[in-house]
Amino acid sequence: MQSTDGKYYNTDVADAEQIFRIIQSIPSPKAEPFKLWLAQLASERLDEMQDPEITIDRALEQYLKLGYSENWINQRLKSIEIRKELTDEWKKRGLKEGQQFATLTDIITKAWSGKTTKEYKVLKGLKKREFER
Repeated sequence: MQSTDGKYYNTDVADAEQIFRIIQSIPSPKAEPFKLWLAQLASERLDEMQDPEITIDRALEQYLKLGYSENWINQRLKSIEIRKELTDEWKKRGLKEGQQFATLTDIITKAWSGKTTKEYKVLKGLKKREFER
């Protein structure tokens, strides 16, 4: 990886899943709070798998904590629903997720904004997840 001095150095890296696995394997009592937190998250996700409405409630709570208004949250949920209906229709017509969906999304975005999806994301400073989800 490149360091601040511009030189490249060999570096050990791990993704989030690997970090969690490392934490699980640490026998130290100092790791126990992290292990309990991970167990709590796992339990919550299992609950959400049984009742997906819990996921929606959690998302609403998070949006409110982030300072979004209820009006913004409602608009966001509507846009997610509309996008889902649209992509379901594309699937019914034999289109495949990935490049075909991206191409159609680009056409739609260009029609209403005058910019490609990528250009619009740059303009708004959006990251991939913020725009697509």
